[in-house]
Amino acid sequence: MNISLNMDKKLKIALAQLNPLVGDVSGNIKKLISIRSKLDDNIDILVAPELYVSGYPIDDLVLREDFLNLVEQEINKLVKSTEDNKSAIIVGAPRKDNESIKNSVFVIENGKIISIKDKYELPNTGVFDEQRIFKQGPLEDCVEIKGVKFGLPICEDIWESTVLKKLCSSGAEIIIAINASPFTTSKSDERSSVTSLRVDEIKLPIIYLNRTGGQDELIFDGSSFALNHDGKKFYSSSEFKEETSVVDFQKLNGKWIGTGKLNNSTSAEERLYKALVLGLRDYVNNNKFPGVVLGLSGGIDSALVAAVATDAFGSDLVQAIMLPSPYTGKESLSDAKEAAELLKIKYSNLKISEAMKIVENILGDFKGPRFSPGITEENIQSRLRGLLLMALSNRYGYMVLATGNKSEYAVGYSTLYGDMCGGYAPIKDVWKTDVFKLCKWRNKNFSDMFKGPKGKVIPENIINKAPTAELRENQKDTDSLPEYDILDEILKDLVEKEISVEKIVSKGFDKRVVERTAQLLARSEYKRFQAAPGPKVTSKAFGRDRRFPLTSGFRNWN
Repeated sequence: MNISLNMDKKLKIALAQLNPLVGDVSGNIKKLISIRSKLDDNIDILVAPELYVSGYPIDDLVLREDFLNLVEQEINKLVKSTEDNKSAIIVGAPRKDNESIKNSVFVIENGKIISIKDKYELPNTGVFDEQRIFKQGPLEDCVEIKGVKFGLPICEDIWESTVLKKLCSSGAEIIIAINASPFTTSKSDERSSVTSLRVDEIKLPIIYLNRTGGQDELIFDGSSFALNHDGKKFYSSSEFKEETSVVDFQKLNGKWIGTGKLNNSTSAEERLYKALVLGLRDYVNNNKFPGVVLGLSGGIDSALVAAVATDAFGSDLVQAIMLPSPYTGKESLSDAKEAAELLKIKYSNLKISEAMKIVENILGDFKGPRFSPGITEENIQSRLRGLLLMALSNRYGYMVLATGNKSEYAVGYSTLYGDMCGGYAPIKDVWKTDVFKLCKWRNKNFSDMFKGPKGKVIPENIINKAPTAELRENQKDTDSLPEYDILDEILKDLVEKEISVEKIVSKGFDKRVVERTAQLLARSEYKRFQAAPGPKVTSKAFGRDRRFPLTSGFRNWN
């Protein structure tokens, strides 16, 4: 039997997994032009992510006429750069179409915009509110580039079948999906599953190109990949870093077959830790802070934040402050000092005992009738620490890092204007049980994206001892809260799954504990509303991802 292999048709596609800065249109375009100029002459197409030109999420910035004019001007520069007749460019950008704004993909070749395709599926859940600012595009046909018909869906367009079926019917041979898909701990698997399903439906290769980098509360992990028509993965990128990779296509027996480099998969703890490092690094650097300062208590949360900060910036740009009160134990001071020394960061000791006395003297006999004695005094300690950290921030220009975790934010186990003070909260969306896992992982692992020291960076005693706020004698977190392994499971059901109290109790949890947890969650909404931003890493984070009224008469507890 004679089989024609048709091996004369080949393509080389450069996939630019990039980290654009929202609003830095000129800088983003300049970077892309530079990348293209360094490509080999045999590269046919260069691909950049969704809304690369403007950055993403763009929110109401895209509603400004002057901003859209700048986008148009810079795209014209990009167009002009292709007059050398080398690689074509596929890139995402917003555009004004009459009186509406579209989320679009531009195809640029030989000094011309040869095609513009608009996003059809506009997500409007969780952190996404694209329907508010963008107008839905039509179901698009494919576009011919270098003699090959490409389908160019944009992000959400591949999560449903409609767009790809239309592209197939118009003759598409290869699908290139550009994305700005935020990281969560399960997102990589979800993307792979959805894309595999689409490939199974259309029997065409799909390239999934994602952006990377941190933008406000969102982290983009990259994690780009590509599947052949049979569903087998032939390319995967690095995670949490910029890179430009080349995939090769060859037409065999009427089918395009792709080849490329496959990177090793990583553990859940590694992905989460790297996400925290990248989110913090980009937030601080892009906002032009020269370094960070945090309170180092000797507890596990501040130790983890210190490690993440050191891995993000290096030891020289992290300042740790120990702020002991009369209730701070010698063990905590010793642990905090050891943590600072392991990380090789600067640390100082500022006692707050005298300041506590001064504030208490000022308050005098003024006593409130409602709350039990001690709450006021406990919160004074926390707020004095916040005061001093903010003062140091003012003096040196460093950003204060809040060190609270998701479990604490959920139930309000934190002090407004105290330990919640800060410009950024790196572990705001990390459950307490995951804090322990991350500390253990970091002590045993390292990455080339880290700027901190190798080896153990968090003292074992910090990991092993019982958590405590040390705001009164012999205080333990369990005085006020259930054990964290129980608390976190209840909170995951309440926050991330929106399960009712009754159903959670039916799983075997103590009814009083569940109801109390639900009560604390609801009552702390006003605190979370005033909290510093922090990176979203779970399926539902506090902030733009989970939006509840501050004032509500709804009660899901007795």
